Amino acid sequence: MWRLIALLATGLLAAVIANPMVTLADDGPALATTPRPRARLPLIASSGSGCAATGQSYGTVTPVDPYSGDAATQPDINLAVRGYVATTAYLGLVDYQGNVDLGAPQFPSLFTDNRTPQFSSGAKVYRWDWTCNCRGDPITKWDVTLLGMATSPGEIIRLPVAGYDIGGGYGAMVMYAEETRLTLKYTIEDTPATGYVIYLEHMCTDPNLLALYRQLNAAGRGQLPALYPGQPLGRARGGQIAIAVRDAGSLLDPRSRKDWWQGR
Repeated sequence: MWRLIALLATGLLAAVIANPMVTLADDGPALATTPRPRARLPLIASSGSGCAATGQSYGTVTPVDPYSGDAATQPDINLAVRGYVATTAYLGLVDYQGNVDLGAPQFPSLFTDNRTPQFSSGAKVYRWDWTCNCRGDPITKWDVTLLGMATSPGEIIRLPVAGYDIGGGYGAMVMYAEETRLTLKYTIEDTPATGYVIYLEHMCTDPNLLALYRQLNAAGRGQLPALYPGQPLGRARGGQIAIAVRDAGSLLDPRSRKDWWQGR
C-alpha cells in the first residue's frame, strides 16, 4: 500500500514539474498584474471573511432603480471584471487645469491620520468593449487610473469624506463588496453612470459590512448598505490598498490634486 501511495505521489509531482499549469489547488482566475498582498491580522470573529472587524454596524438606504443583474459580473460595478495592468508613471500628486468641485471625495480621509500616503504603484484599468462584451485595451487618457497607496497591514480604512448627503446623513452606499474589494457610490442611483464612484482594491472588507451587502444583494437590492462620512469600512490587507475613481461614468486620474487631494 505504501509503495502504491509513493508511486502516485511521485507521478503527481512529475506531472506538475512537466506542466507548470497543473496546480494542486485552484483559487480561480487571477490577474497576473494585480497581486493581492496578505497580512496576518488579529483573530476576531469575522463571519467567514478572514478579516478583523472594525467594531462598526451599518445602516441601509433605498437605491433608485436597483440593478437587476449579477453585480459580480458587471464590469462597471466589479472592477475585477475589467482588470488592470501595471504601468510606469509619476507616483505623486498631479496638477490639472479645470473646474474644482469642493464636494468631491477627499482621499486623505481614507486614513485615520488623514495623511497623504506614499503612492506605491500605478496601473491602468482596461476599457470594456460593449460590442463584444469583452475586455478592451487599457485606458490611455490618463497615465494612472488605479493608484496604489502604502498602508500598514491591518490599519483601518474609512469612507472618503465628500460634500454630499445621500439621505439620513449617509455619505455613500455600497454598490458591491467582496472580501478584498469595495465599490462605493456617492448618490443613490444604483448605476455607475451618475455621480462619483470609488473602487477600493486589496481591501480587507469589514465582515459586518460584507455580510450585510450579501444579504441585501441576495434579496434583490431593494436596500443597500450605507456609510457615514469617514466611517470605518475595513482594513488594509497588506502593504498597500489601491483606489480608482469615476465621475458620471468616466474613470479619472486618482493622483489629481485639485480633485481628490485638495489643499495638499
